[in-house]
Amino acid sequence: MSQTTAQETTASRERVAEASRSNVREGKGASTPIVVAENIHKTFRSGEIEVHALRGLDLTIGTGEMVAIMGPSGCGKTTLLNTLSGLDSFDDGEVTIEGTSLADMNDRRRTEYRARRMGFVFQSFNLLPVISAVENVEMPLLVSGVRPAEARRRSLASLDSVGLADRASHRPMQLSGGQIQRVTIARALVNNPALVWADEPTGNLDVGSSTDVLGLMQRLNREQGRTFVIVTHDPQVAALCERIVQMEDGEIVAHE
Repeated sequence: MSQTTAQETTASRERVAEASRSNVREGKGASTPIVVAENIHKTFRSGEIEVHALRGLDLTIGTGEMVAIMGPSGCGKTTLLNTLSGLDSFDDGEVTIEGTSLADMNDRRRTEYRARRMGFVFQSFNLLPVISAVENVEMPLLVSGVRPAEARRRSLASLDSVGLADRASHRPMQLSGGQIQRVTIARALVNNPALVWADEPTGNLDVGSSTDVLGLMQRLNREQGRTFVIVTHDPQVAALCERIVQMEDGEIVAHE
């Protein structure tokens, strides 16, 4: 890479990073950042093959913000989500969540932090088919050591918050696709997280169910101040968010 090209690339990254920070300062996100990522690099290696998934990426997300991350397949969206949430490691840079650097946490602390302060919603739902909705929702609490009676109470309340109190005893196969995704959202919210990560949350849903689930996420963001970071290919999903982060080839190229 020539010196001129390198300087142009650095300048471009600085402009994108400043746009992210400005969005938070100007009210497009809350004034206090909840996630700050600086100069994140991530490379996957298989033998002699290297894939640069994240290339010096910078991103700031405000508390209470609802952000969509978009871009073509293979551009690094899911890698970014996994890296920012501590599910995956990165090679260089720094990620700070609620003022604490992920690098300062060992594996056990990161796991505990995710259990206490984060929720996850995936395209594949990841519910156990042989147990009821409320049993699926309460599992993270039981794993965290919450007493069964308290876990059940909180799980029922979480199902009620997504409009499924009357489906608590139903197993996943007895629910529609949209209802199943509502259960996964209830599970993501049961630990009262500060931050919810969603990877293609409407990818397996029909149009009607997608609209219902997105409306629910908007309401939870607006009424409860939950921070949502949503990876999506769908422009209709992104249009419901406060900010759209566009990625290409492992870099953030624009904020809308």
